[in-house]
Amino acid sequence: MKSIAIAGSCLLVLFLLVLGCNKSTDTPVTPTPSTTATTGGSTTTTTGVASSCTGVTGLAKVVCLAEAFKATLTSTQVATLQVAYSKTDATKWSNLPDGLYNGRIGIKLSALSAAQLTAFYGLMGAVLAQGTTNEGLDELEGNLVADDYLGANGGGSTYSRGNYHLAFIGTPSTTGLWEIQFGGHHYTVANTYNGGKITGVTPSFRAVEPATAVTANSRTYQPMEQERLAFAAMLTALSSAEQATAKTTSSFNDVLLGPGKDGQFPATRVGIKVGDLTAAKKALVLDAIKLYVNDLDAETAATVLAKYTAELDNTYIAYSGNAGITAQNDYARIDGPSVWIEFSYQGGIVVRNTPHPHSVWRDRTSDYGGN
Repeated sequence: MKSIAIAGSCLLVLFLLVLGCNKSTDTPVTPTPSTTATTGGSTTTTTGVASSCTGVTGLAKVVCLAEAFKATLTSTQVATLQVAYSKTDATKWSNLPDGLYNGRIGIKLSALSAAQLTAFYGLMGAVLAQGTTNEGLDELEGNLVADDYLGANGGGSTYSRGNYHLAFIGTPSTTGLWEIQFGGHHYTVANTYNGGKITGVTPSFRAVEPATAVTANSRTYQPMEQERLAFAAMLTALSSAEQATAKTTSSFNDVLLGPGKDGQFPATRVGIKVGDLTAAKKALVLDAIKLYVNDLDAETAATVLAKYTAELDNTYIAYSGNAGITAQNDYARIDGPSVWIEFSYQGGIVVRNTPHPHSVWRDRTSDYGGN
């Protein structure tokens, strides 16, 4: 079976050097080999984690690796990467590709050399979890692989990993206010730090097209399938009476609180209260939440998950369409005192007649670090 032929495959090789990858048994989509835009000129590699950051932990490690990444850049590149902190710049993210949204800030992956890309992956490996297939750093890579696939199979140059941006909004610091933002088509990570701690990990956008597995460099990626299955398990476990309570009268053709919808949380929660469910059904709700929270580094994930677990009984779940989340316009929501997660099945854009997921994770209290 042929796999994707990506001109920028050196970037994927660098990622595999930084993160050990496990093979998936999912049935892959096998694209027609073609050429996409390259994402770096040099094939020189460096170690994934700067030697000066070895043994450093927590926020200090993130700052150390951010500075190590900056040290690989030219002064012009640093000026593109880093801007003074402003909420206005923090809100400049989108699920759309660059060709349809030109407001992103930061440096594009296409502008980085192989050595710079290795430093980039070292930094993201400190921000995101490692070692779990299709989650954390591996999920990020799966999104990049999928966008390369779209570019090579009808989407054109607006789709490819080279069109994703990394920005430091504020100066990386163990004391001050700053955000690391990475994103592009279908993917956004936005971690905010202030006063020596992480103060926000949302908004975070997750999506992928195609939804089926894509093969690259002898392995497969399907970065949103575990989330879809978790929502389906959560909803199909409900009794018919519980499903009737959870099902909304509204229909959704996309997520409600996507880009540009900051702070627009509904005043009234809909669906069924998790506190009214059995312990086993509560656990399924928490399982769905974990697939978002556990994308983060372990220390940050534990803190966020503890908050969401404590608030679980006062959280609501709702859906529209089919509980199995199998068809276009199927929709699921988790809405708590803090946590807000939506999962929406969309119609295909490049891969026609095939649904693909959009999902957004927000926090009612700490989007953009509460700023």
